[in-house]
Amino acid sequence: MTESTKYLLSEDRMPKAWYNLAADLPGPVPPPVHPGTGQPMGPEDLAPLFPMGVLEQEASTERWIDIPEPVRDVYRLWRPSPLVRARRLEAALDTPAKIFFKYEGVSPAGSHKPNSAVAQAFYNKQEGVKRLVTETGAGQWGSSLAFAGNLFGLTVEVYMVRISFNQKPYRRALMETYGATCIPSPSPNTAAGRAILETNPDSNGSLGIAISEAVELAASRDDTKYALGSVLNHVCLHQTVIGEEAMLQMEIADADPDIVIGCVGGGSNFAGLAFPYMREKMNGKAVRCIGVEPTSCPTLTKGPMAYDFGDTGKLTPLMKMHTLGSNFMPPGTHAGGLRYHGMAPMVSQAMEHGLMEARAYQQTECFAAAVQFAREEGIVPAPESSHAIKAVIDEALRCKAEGKAETILFNLSGHGHFDMQAYMDYFAGKMTDTPFDDAALQASLETLPKVAV
Repeated sequence: MTESTKYLLSEDRMPKAWYNLAADLPGPVPPPVHPGTGQPMGPEDLAPLFPMGVLEQEASTERWIDIPEPVRDVYRLWRPSPLVRARRLEAALDTPAKIFFKYEGVSPAGSHKPNSAVAQAFYNKQEGVKRLVTETGAGQWGSSLAFAGNLFGLTVEVYMVRISFNQKPYRRALMETYGATCIPSPSPNTAAGRAILETNPDSNGSLGIAISEAVELAASRDDTKYALGSVLNHVCLHQTVIGEEAMLQMEIADADPDIVIGCVGGGSNFAGLAFPYMREKMNGKAVRCIGVEPTSCPTLTKGPMAYDFGDTGKLTPLMKMHTLGSNFMPPGTHAGGLRYHGMAPMVSQAMEHGLMEARAYQQTECFAAAVQFAREEGIVPAPESSHAIKAVIDEALRCKAEGKAETILFNLSGHGHFDMQAYMDYFAGKMTDTPFDDAALQASLETLPKVAV
C-alpha cells in the first residue's frame, strides 16, 4: 500500500472559529496610538476606516471568535485546503526530515489572502458599506478583495504598487475580471500620491505609499471603508483557519511539526499557520516557528521595535511593531508582497517574547529554491512563498548533516502562475540581488515619531 501524499479534511471538519493569539501572549499587544496626541486609540476612533465588526476583533482578547456562517459558506469553495507531504523534495534532498506544506494556492485568487478578504467583505456588507478601497503589492490581496467584494455586492478600488503593476499585468487582469478597478500607485488621484510623484515621477511605489492613498480615499467618503490585507490583528486572526486545519491534518498524517515556517512581509500568512502552534509552544510544546523575509526589506532582522506609521503619507495611527521606518523605500524586487516597512504588531510581539525566530534571504537564492521545489513537487510557488521554501531546504539539509529526522511544516501561501515574468527574468540572468542600503535605513529610522507610551 502506497504512503499518502495528500491529507484532506471534509468540509464538515472545517474550523468554526478563528484563534486569537492576543488571548495567550505573555503581555498585551500595545494599542494603536493617535499620532497627534500620543493617546491610545479605541475602536470608535478607527470607525471612519473600518466596520465595527472588524474593529471589535481588532481589540479583542477573546481566545476564539466564531466564523460567521456566510463566511464559512464561501470558504467551502476551497477550504479545507490540502496538507501535502513533499516526498519527492525529501528524496531529492536525501534528508531524513519529513516535509509537509499547507497549500493555500487552491483558493480562487491563488493565495491565502481570501481567508481575510471574505471576512472583511462580509462585515462591511453587514454594516451597509457600499465601496471598499485598498492597496496591494504583488496583487494577491487586491485580487482576493476583488473576488470577495463581488460576492457581497461591493464596489472595490485597488491601488497597486507601481513596480508590481508593471511586472504583473495578469494580476491586474484578474482583479478586473472580478469587477474591481486597479490603479498604479503612486497615482495622481490622491494628495499622498501627488506628493510622491512631485518628488519622484518615476517612483516604483511601495505598500506604504499605496496604503496612504487608500486610507485617504476611505476617509473622504461616508459610503467607503478601507480593507487591509495584512499587519492588523484582525487580519492575522482570520488567517488562523490555516493553522487550525493543519493541526487536524497533521493528526491524520500521524506527524507533529518540530519546525513551522512561513514567509513574512506584513505577517498574515505566517501568523495564519504559526499562531496556533505558538499557543502550543506556550503550553510546553517544543516547536520552532521561523519567519522568513527578503534581505532587501529586513523588517524583523534589522528593524527596531518602535511606534511608527503604517504608511508613507503618515495618515494611519501609530502601531508598535518592528519597522524600517515609514520612509523606507525597498528596491523593486519580485516578491512584491514582502516589500513592506513594518511588521504585524502581534508578530512583532511574538518575536519580542521569543515565540519565533527570523531570517532573511536574497531573491536569487529564493528563486533557485522555488525552481527546485517546482521540479520536484510540480507547483510553481509565488515569489513570496519561495522565501519559506529556501528556509525549508536549509533546515532539511541541516537535518541531513546532523542525522535528525525532524518534521517541517510550512505554508505554501500561493502559486506563482501570475508571476512568470519573475521566473523568466531569473532564467534569463536578469534578476539581481541589490545590496542592502544601511545608510538609507538609518536615514529612515531617524524620522521615527517620538512617542512616549
